[in-house]
Amino acid sequence: MESDTSWYPLSGLDIQDQRVVQALQIDGRAPFSRIGEVLGVSDQTVARRYGRLRSSGLLRVLGLLDPLRVGLTPWMVRVRCTPDAVASIGDALVRREETRWVNLMSGGTEISFLAQPSAPGQDDALLLQKLPRTPRVVQMTAHAMLHVFFGQELSPVSRLGPLTPEQIAALTPADAPPSRAVEEAAGGFSFDAEDRRLLELLAVDGRTPAAELAAAVGWSATTVRRRLAELRSAGTLYYDLDLDEGALRWQFRAGLWLEVEPARVDEVGTALADHPQVAFVCATTGTSNVYAAINCAGPAAFYRYLTGPVAALPGIRHTETAPIHRVIKGPSPYLRPARNAPQSARG
Repeated sequence: MESDTSWYPLSGLDIQDQRVVQALQIDGRAPFSRIGEVLGVSDQTVARRYGRLRSSGLLRVLGLLDPLRVGLTPWMVRVRCTPDAVASIGDALVRREETRWVNLMSGGTEISFLAQPSAPGQDDALLLQKLPRTPRVVQMTAHAMLHVFFGQELSPVSRLGPLTPEQIAALTPADAPPSRAVEEAAGGFSFDAEDRRLLELLAVDGRTPAAELAAAVGWSATTVRRRLAELRSAGTLYYDLDLDEGALRWQFRAGLWLEVEPARVDEVGTALADHPQVAFVCATTGTSNVYAAINCAGPAAFYRYLTGPVAALPGIRHTETAPIHRVIKGPSPYLRPARNAPQSARG
């Protein structure tokens, strides 16, 4: 029998690599000296292990924009199409800088992705003018993301890794952002053209040295460090890991859409955020108003999860699930170099 606790995304790496990866998930720009001090190894050991993971294409640290904190509306889009159209539509979507998390689902008859406009008011152009136009698209649905309960800088790696609570606390940065409820009440965070350029560079390599960022933006390194701290403390900037299939041991992944009574949405989203099977959960517009990405040890474990923890949630009117077969594009708006193939190229 499969165990719900047997799945762990980094089981393909040795224990020291797992610790380094989890440390970087907690703080993507943490100095190697601080990681080494917390892990009880030298900074050279941390740098060597990170360098090997990075150069082999297994791992990239990304500095990413939290769209909800700057007034941008991400859209969760599902495209149902004929099987012969999946490859061409998927290729077109992954090459667009507006797309994130492009997934092949439902036996090759559906593609889901996150669409993020680059500026407020561009939603219509993004969804209606730039998506592939073909009669082989059977149906498209799009729902605005309203609130993230678990995701962004948090992932299964950050909470299922081998680090102790004391090590996690020691690595958690002092400039961690405020709660989303506080930020949303305060309104969006404004940023200018230099900030945009900074974020473009960090979306390619979140550990780009301050001196290189300063040269590209036209600031001093001190100004860059200060601005990075400001962006992060405001929650505008967060760090995530782009992990290649070679570093992961996915067993069974699925999308879960829930229709929840409005009065229970926050309660359900908060409860799902505590489930170890949940990699991401958010509230959206639409009849299905809560979405979660699920990782389990296998189909039997997924069944037990649906009929146990999910079935016990209050206010659930309807559920829908779809298996995720391949992640064609991850969290970065930019494609990996061809030689460092992502999960989809090895599917």
